[in-house]
Amino acid sequence: MRRRRIQRWWWQLSIFWIGGMSLAGMTLANWDFAQILKNAESRYGNLAQAQARILDWEALIKSSAALPEPDKLNEVNRFFNRKVRFVDDIQLWRENDYWATPVEMLVKGAGDCEDYSIAKYFTLRRLGIPSEKLRITYVKALNYNQAHMVVTYYASPSAEPLVLDNLINDIRPASQRKDLLPVYAFNAEGLYLPGSNTRKSDSKKLSRWQDILKKMHAEGFAVGEG
Repeated sequence: MRRRRIQRWWWQLSIFWIGGMSLAGMTLANWDFAQILKNAESRYGNLAQAQARILDWEALIKSSAALPEPDKLNEVNRFFNRKVRFVDDIQLWRENDYWATPVEMLVKGAGDCEDYSIAKYFTLRRLGIPSEKLRITYVKALNYNQAHMVVTYYASPSAEPLVLDNLINDIRPASQRKDLLPVYAFNAEGLYLPGSNTRKSDSKKLSRWQDILKKMHAEGFAVGEG
């Protein structure tokens, strides 16, 4: 992921806000993992070890539901960093830029930075953390000279964000991540530039997220109109 990938991501975000399901449209209804597994088996056949990973994900959600938000962050970040190995899209999907659902990632047992961030975001939303506290943040990973994606969490609108990252297991304040240079971020409310809490444009409709939500709906997740 290099400069042209950052440019491609920005082009997708700034141009393809179109009609369809919104990022905020994920309901917090219970997810029926029996149906989710049935749908996954119908698509992929014998899930083998993937079934255990998906059931572990269900167990994570159940065991973390009553935790304070900081503990939810730690549990979710640790789970996906441990369960999933990093593999880039060309190797895994034979595509330059593929955004996988959490089930697709857990079936493969692998994913890239977008997939980690998507899975963490949806899991934290399922655990009841409001979308306004979460952002998908594009950064430049300076040590690798590559574009990268992380989840950032804001305890309050003016709080320093915490960074959930697949590169390291610790959740650290952004000021302690000198290796990451923020480029822009988005959530259900809008697009944001670094250091700003003022949205720069409406982000209710993003084609990539629309695709993710549609795929998750087909997988058996309760997602709906926002």
